[in-house]
Amino acid sequence: QFEDNGEIGVFSKLTNAYCLVAIGGSEDFYSAFESELAGLIPIVKTFIAGTRIIGRLCVGNKNGLLVPHTTSDQELQHLRDSLSHQVVVRRIEQRLSALGNCIACNDHVALAHTDLDEETEEIIADVLGVKVFRQTVAGNILVGCYCALSNRGGIVHSHTSEEELDELSTLLRVPLVAGTVNRGSEVITGGMTVNDWTAFCGSDTTATELSVIDSIFKLGEISNIYKIWDSLVTESEVPVMVMFTQDGWPPCRYVRHVMDELDSKYTGRFKFYTLNVHEETGIAIRYDIFNVPTTIVFKGGDEMARVYGSNAMVVRRLVEQYV
Repeated sequence: QFEDNGEIGVFSKLTNAYCLVAIGGSEDFYSAFESELAGLIPIVKTFIAGTRIIGRLCVGNKNGLLVPHTTSDQELQHLRDSLSHQVVVRRIEQRLSALGNCIACNDHVALAHTDLDEETEEIIADVLGVKVFRQTVAGNILVGCYCALSNRGGIVHSHTSEEELDELSTLLRVPLVAGTVNRGSEVITGGMTVNDWTAFCGSDTTATELSVIDSIFKLGEISNIYKIWDSLVTESEVPVMVMFTQDGWPPCRYVRHVMDELDSKYTGRFKFYTLNVHEETGIAIRYDIFNVPTTIVFKGGDEMARVYGSNAMVVRRLVEQYV
Protein backbone atom coordinates (compact mmCIF):
# COMPACT_ATOMS: atom_id res chain seq x y z
CA GLN A 1 0.00 0.00 0.00
CA PHE A 2 0.95 3.62 -0.50
CA GLU A 3 -0.46 5.54 2.46
CA ASP A 4 -3.32 3.03 2.88
CA ASN A 5 -3.96 3.08 -0.88
CA GLY A 6 -3.70 -0.22 -2.73
CA GLU A 7 -3.35 1.49 -6.11
CA ILE A 8 0.42 1.10 -5.98
CA GLY A 9 0.84 1.40 -9.74
CA VAL A 10 -0.30 5.00 -9.48
CA PHE A 11 2.69 5.78 -7.26
CA SER A 12 5.41 3.70 -8.94
CA LYS A 13 6.86 2.76 -12.32
CA LEU A 14 8.89 -0.43 -12.78
CA THR A 15 10.98 -1.39 -15.82
CA ASN A 16 13.88 -3.74 -16.48
CA ALA A 17 16.35 -0.87 -16.01
CA TYR A 18 14.94 1.22 -13.15
CA CYS A 19 12.13 1.67 -10.64
CA LEU A 20 10.55 5.02 -9.82
CA VAL A 21 8.64 5.45 -6.56
CA ALA A 22 6.76 8.51 -5.36
CA ILE A 23 8.18 10.59 -2.55
CA GLY A 24 6.11 10.45 0.63
CA GLY A 25 5.27 6.79 1.01
CA SER A 26 5.84 4.76 4.15
CA GLU A 27 9.07 2.92 4.85
CA ASP A 28 7.21 -0.36 4.28
CA PHE A 29 6.28 0.78 0.77
CA TYR A 30 9.90 1.51 -0.14
CA SER A 31 11.30 -1.58 1.57
CA ALA A 32 9.01 -3.81 -0.50
CA PHE A 33 10.73 -2.58 -3.66
CA GLU A 34 14.20 -2.55 -2.14
CA SER A 35 13.94 -6.14 -0.94
CA GLU A 36 13.43 -7.36 -4.51
CA LEU A 37 15.33 -4.82 -6.58
CA ALA A 38 18.26 -3.50 -4.55
CA GLY A 39 21.54 -4.20 -6.30
CA LEU A 40 19.80 -4.98 -9.59
CA ILE A 41 18.37 -1.67 -10.78
CA PRO A 42 18.26 1.87 -9.34
CA ILE A 43 15.24 2.72 -7.19
CA VAL A 44 14.56 6.44 -7.54
CA LYS A 45 12.31 8.47 -5.24
CA THR A 46 10.82 11.34 -7.19
CA PHE A 47 7.99 13.71 -7.94
CA ILE A 48 6.77 14.27 -11.49
CA ALA A 49 5.02 17.56 -12.27
CA GLY A 50 5.06 18.26 -8.55
CA THR A 51 2.81 15.28 -7.83
CA ARG A 52 3.16 11.78 -6.47
CA ILE A 53 1.02 10.07 -9.14
CA ILE A 54 4.15 9.29 -11.11
CA GLY A 55 2.86 6.00 -12.53
CA ARG A 56 0.03 7.84 -14.25
CA LEU A 57 2.21 10.59 -15.68
CA CYS A 58 5.22 8.77 -17.14
CA VAL A 59 5.91 5.80 -19.37
CA GLY A 60 9.17 3.96 -19.89
CA ASN A 61 11.16 0.82 -20.51
CA LYS A 62 14.81 -0.25 -20.38
CA ASN A 63 15.64 2.16 -23.21
CA GLY A 64 14.03 5.37 -22.05
CA LEU A 65 11.60 7.34 -19.93
CA LEU A 66 9.03 9.84 -21.18
CA VAL A 67 7.63 12.49 -18.84
CA PRO A 68 5.00 15.19 -19.49
CA HIS A 69 5.68 18.84 -20.30
CA THR A 70 4.59 19.77 -16.77
CA THR A 71 7.70 18.07 -15.35
CA SER A 72 9.97 20.69 -13.79
CA ASP A 73 13.59 21.23 -14.83
CA GLN A 74 14.70 20.10 -11.37
CA GLU A 75 12.68 16.88 -11.58
CA LEU A 76 13.99 16.18 -15.07
CA GLN A 77 17.60 16.65 -13.99
CA HIS A 78 17.07 14.47 -10.91
CA LEU A 79 15.80 11.63 -13.11
CA ARG A 80 18.68 11.97 -15.55
CA ASP A 81 21.22 12.02 -12.73
CA SER A 82 19.66 8.97 -11.06
CA LEU A 83 19.32 6.66 -14.07
CA SER A 84 21.91 5.00 -16.26
CA HIS A 85 23.22 7.21 -19.06
CA GLN A 86 21.92 4.56 -21.44
CA VAL A 87 18.34 5.39 -20.41
CA VAL A 88 17.14 8.38 -22.44
CA VAL A 89 14.93 10.69 -20.35
CA ARG A 90 12.82 13.09 -22.39
CA ARG A 91 10.13 15.62 -21.58
CA ILE A 92 7.53 15.86 -24.32
CA GLU A 93 4.91 18.41 -25.31
CA GLN A 94 1.65 16.51 -25.51
CA ARG A 95 -1.88 17.62 -24.73
CA LEU A 96 -2.62 14.24 -23.13
CA SER A 97 -0.09 14.66 -20.34
CA ALA A 98 -0.97 11.54 -18.31
CA LEU A 99 1.38 9.43 -20.42
CA GLY A 100 1.12 6.39 -18.15
CA ASN A 101 -2.62 6.31 -18.79
CA CYS A 102 -2.23 6.70 -22.54
CA ILE A 103 0.62 4.30 -23.35
CA ALA A 104 1.39 0.68 -22.44
CA CYS A 105 4.73 -0.78 -23.44
CA ASN A 106 7.45 -3.34 -22.89
CA ASP A 107 10.95 -3.21 -24.37
CA HIS A 108 9.79 -3.95 -27.92
CA VAL A 109 6.26 -2.70 -28.60
CA ALA A 110 3.79 -0.10 -27.35
CA LEU A 111 0.04 0.40 -27.42
CA ALA A 112 -0.93 4.06 -27.66
CA HIS A 113 -4.03 6.22 -27.18
CA THR A 114 -5.65 6.74 -30.57
CA ASP A 115 -5.60 10.55 -30.17
CA LEU A 116 -1.89 11.00 -29.50
CA ASP A 117 -0.35 13.31 -32.09
CA GLU A 118 2.04 11.97 -34.72
CA GLU A 119 5.06 13.73 -33.22
CA THR A 120 4.46 12.01 -29.89
CA GLU A 121 4.14 8.65 -31.65
CA GLU A 122 7.51 9.24 -33.31
CA ILE A 123 9.09 10.19 -29.98
CA ILE A 124 7.71 7.05 -28.33
CA ALA A 125 9.20 4.92 -31.09
CA ASP A 126 12.54 6.73 -30.99
CA VAL A 127 13.14 7.12 -27.24
CA LEU A 128 11.68 3.81 -26.12
CA GLY A 129 12.91 1.88 -29.16
CA VAL A 130 9.52 0.28 -29.78
CA LYS A 131 7.02 -0.28 -32.56
CA VAL A 132 3.87 1.73 -31.78
CA PHE A 133 0.30 0.58 -32.37
CA ARG A 134 -2.68 2.91 -31.87
CA GLN A 135 -5.21 0.66 -30.20
CA THR A 136 -8.02 0.33 -27.67
CA VAL A 137 -8.41 -2.31 -24.98
CA ALA A 138 -11.96 -3.60 -24.46
CA GLY A 139 -13.19 -0.37 -26.03
CA ASN A 140 -11.11 1.82 -23.70
CA ILE A 141 -8.77 4.40 -25.20
CA LEU A 142 -6.71 4.70 -22.00
CA VAL A 143 -4.65 1.65 -22.90
CA GLY A 144 -2.03 2.41 -20.25
CA CYS A 145 -4.65 1.93 -17.53
CA TYR A 146 -6.04 -1.35 -18.78
CA CYS A 147 -2.93 -3.19 -19.96
CA ALA A 148 0.18 -4.23 -18.02
CA LEU A 149 3.02 -5.61 -20.14
CA SER A 150 6.42 -7.21 -19.78
CA ASN A 151 8.52 -8.97 -22.40
CA ARG A 152 7.07 -12.26 -21.14
CA GLY A 153 3.34 -11.58 -21.10
CA GLY A 154 0.53 -9.20 -20.30
CA ILE A 155 -2.76 -8.78 -18.48
CA VAL A 156 -5.61 -6.67 -19.86
CA HIS A 157 -9.11 -5.47 -18.93
CA SER A 158 -11.33 -8.34 -17.84
CA HIS A 159 -13.95 -7.57 -20.51
CA THR A 160 -11.50 -8.04 -23.38
CA SER A 161 -12.96 -10.56 -25.81
CA GLU A 162 -11.13 -13.69 -26.96
CA GLU A 163 -10.96 -12.27 -30.47
CA GLU A 164 -9.39 -9.04 -29.22
CA LEU A 165 -7.00 -10.97 -26.97
CA ASP A 166 -5.76 -12.89 -29.98
CA GLU A 167 -5.40 -9.70 -32.02
CA LEU A 168 -3.49 -7.88 -29.28
CA SER A 169 -1.32 -10.89 -28.54
CA THR A 170 -0.37 -11.08 -32.22
CA LEU A 171 0.53 -7.38 -32.27
CA LEU A 172 2.51 -7.50 -29.03
CA ARG A 173 4.02 -10.95 -29.59
CA VAL A 174 3.45 -12.00 -25.99
CA PRO A 175 0.72 -14.14 -24.39
CA LEU A 176 -2.14 -12.16 -22.85
CA VAL A 177 -4.89 -12.88 -20.36
CA ALA A 178 -7.95 -10.88 -19.33
CA GLY A 179 -8.02 -10.32 -15.58
CA THR A 180 -8.24 -8.00 -12.59
CA VAL A 181 -6.19 -6.82 -9.61
CA ASN A 182 -7.02 -5.52 -6.13
CA ARG A 183 -10.08 -7.75 -5.72
CA GLY A 184 -11.80 -7.09 -9.02
CA SER A 185 -10.34 -3.79 -10.22
CA GLU A 186 -10.16 -3.55 -14.00
CA VAL A 187 -7.65 -0.68 -13.84
CA ILE A 188 -4.76 -3.10 -14.14
CA THR A 189 -1.80 -0.75 -13.92
CA GLY A 190 -3.39 1.15 -11.07
CA GLY A 191 -3.07 -1.92 -8.89
CA MET A 192 0.23 -3.38 -10.06
CA THR A 193 3.58 -2.76 -11.69
CA VAL A 194 5.72 -5.43 -13.33
CA ASN A 195 8.95 -6.15 -15.17
CA ASP A 196 10.48 -9.34 -16.54
CA TRP A 197 11.30 -10.91 -13.20
CA THR A 198 9.04 -9.47 -10.52
CA ALA A 199 5.64 -7.88 -9.96
CA PHE A 200 4.25 -5.74 -7.15
CA CYS A 201 0.51 -5.75 -6.53
CA GLY A 202 -1.86 -3.83 -4.29
CA SER A 203 -2.58 -5.41 -0.92
CA ASP A 204 -6.20 -6.17 -1.87
CA THR A 205 -5.14 -8.45 -4.73
CA THR A 206 -6.59 -11.92 -4.15
CA ALA A 207 -4.78 -15.24 -4.28
CA THR A 208 -6.58 -16.09 -7.53
CA GLU A 209 -5.53 -12.79 -9.10
CA LEU A 210 -1.94 -13.33 -7.93
CA SER A 211 -1.95 -16.79 -9.48
CA VAL A 212 -3.04 -15.39 -12.85
CA ILE A 213 -0.38 -12.68 -12.67
CA ASP A 214 2.32 -15.17 -11.70
CA SER A 215 1.32 -17.46 -14.56
CA ILE A 216 0.97 -14.96 -17.42
CA PHE A 217 4.21 -13.14 -16.59
CA LYS A 218 6.02 -16.46 -16.00
CA LEU A 219 7.34 -15.20 -12.68
CA GLY A 220 7.54 -18.69 -11.23
CA GLU A 221 9.98 -19.61 -13.98
CA ILE A 222 12.34 -16.81 -12.94
CA SER A 223 13.30 -18.42 -9.64
CA ASN A 224 14.00 -21.64 -11.53
CA ILE A 225 16.19 -19.72 -13.99
CA TYR A 226 18.27 -18.34 -11.13
CA LYS A 227 18.59 -21.81 -9.62
CA ILE A 228 19.76 -23.18 -12.97
CA TRP A 229 22.19 -20.26 -13.35
CA ASP A 230 23.64 -20.87 -9.89
CA SER A 231 23.99 -24.57 -10.60
CA LEU A 232 25.66 -24.11 -13.98
CA VAL A 233 27.71 -20.98 -13.34
CA THR A 234 27.96 -19.72 -9.76
CA GLU A 235 28.55 -23.13 -8.19
CA SER A 236 30.66 -24.55 -11.01
CA GLU A 237 33.95 -26.12 -9.95
CA VAL A 238 35.57 -25.16 -13.26
CA PRO A 239 35.79 -21.77 -15.02
CA VAL A 240 32.69 -20.80 -17.00
CA MET A 241 32.55 -18.52 -20.03
CA VAL A 242 29.15 -16.97 -20.79
CA MET A 243 28.51 -15.07 -24.01
CA PHE A 244 25.49 -12.76 -23.75
CA THR A 245 23.75 -12.43 -27.12
CA GLN A 246 20.38 -11.31 -28.44
CA ASP A 247 17.99 -12.06 -31.28
CA GLY A 248 19.88 -11.51 -34.52
CA TRP A 249 23.29 -11.49 -32.80
CA PRO A 250 24.31 -15.14 -32.27
CA PRO A 251 27.97 -16.04 -31.75
CA CYS A 252 29.77 -15.87 -35.09
CA ARG A 253 30.85 -19.11 -36.70
CA TYR A 254 34.54 -18.38 -35.97
CA VAL A 255 33.86 -18.12 -32.25
CA ARG A 256 31.79 -21.31 -32.41
CA HIS A 257 34.66 -23.06 -34.20
CA VAL A 258 37.16 -21.92 -31.57
CA MET A 259 34.88 -22.96 -28.72
CA ASP A 260 34.41 -26.42 -30.23
CA GLU A 261 38.18 -26.73 -30.61
CA LEU A 262 38.85 -25.60 -27.02
CA ASP A 263 36.11 -27.85 -25.69
CA SER A 264 37.87 -30.83 -27.23
CA LYS A 265 41.26 -29.69 -25.93
CA TYR A 266 40.14 -28.91 -22.37
CA THR A 267 37.30 -31.40 -21.91
CA GLY A 268 35.87 -31.11 -18.42
CA ARG A 269 38.13 -28.19 -17.49
CA PHE A 270 35.84 -25.31 -18.50
CA LYS A 271 32.26 -24.66 -19.62
CA PHE A 272 30.88 -22.38 -22.32
CA TYR A 273 27.29 -21.13 -22.53
CA THR A 274 25.39 -18.52 -24.54
CA LEU A 275 22.52 -16.54 -23.04
CA ASN A 276 19.94 -14.46 -24.94
CA VAL A 277 19.42 -11.20 -23.04
CA HIS A 278 15.90 -10.84 -24.47
CA GLU A 279 14.88 -14.16 -22.96
CA GLU A 280 16.69 -13.89 -19.62
CA THR A 281 16.50 -10.20 -18.83
CA GLY A 282 16.93 -10.65 -15.09
CA ILE A 283 20.32 -12.33 -15.50
CA ALA A 284 21.40 -9.66 -17.99
CA ILE A 285 20.41 -6.87 -15.60
CA ARG A 286 22.21 -8.58 -12.72
CA TYR A 287 25.48 -8.35 -14.65
CA ASP A 288 24.86 -4.94 -16.26
CA ILE A 289 24.73 -6.28 -19.82
CA PHE A 290 23.79 -3.35 -22.03
CA ASN A 291 25.77 -4.21 -25.16
CA VAL A 292 25.95 -7.50 -27.03
CA PRO A 293 27.80 -9.61 -27.57
CA THR A 294 29.44 -9.41 -24.13
CA THR A 295 31.48 -12.32 -22.80
CA ILE A 296 32.19 -12.86 -19.09
CA VAL A 297 34.50 -15.42 -17.52
CA PHE A 298 33.41 -16.69 -14.09
CA LYS A 299 35.58 -18.65 -11.69
CA GLY A 300 34.31 -19.78 -8.32
CA GLY A 301 31.21 -17.68 -8.96
CA ASP A 302 33.26 -14.48 -9.31
CA GLU A 303 33.61 -12.43 -12.48
CA MET A 304 37.22 -12.66 -13.62
CA ALA A 305 37.12 -10.95 -17.01
CA ARG A 306 34.71 -9.20 -19.36
CA VAL A 307 35.12 -8.44 -23.05
CA TYR A 308 32.86 -6.76 -25.58
CA GLY A 309 32.36 -7.88 -29.14
CA SER A 310 32.83 -11.25 -30.81
CA ASN A 311 36.55 -11.89 -31.23
CA ALA A 312 37.66 -15.50 -31.58
CA MET A 313 41.27 -14.73 -30.63
CA VAL A 314 40.23 -12.97 -27.42
CA VAL A 315 37.92 -15.86 -26.53
CA ARG A 316 40.78 -18.32 -27.02
CA ARG A 317 43.13 -16.22 -24.87
CA LEU A 318 40.64 -15.96 -22.02
CA VAL A 319 39.95 -19.68 -21.94
CA GLU A 320 43.64 -20.53 -21.93
CA GLN A 321 44.29 -17.91 -19.24
CA TYR A 322 41.72 -19.21 -16.75
CA VAL A 323 41.68 -22.96 -17.40
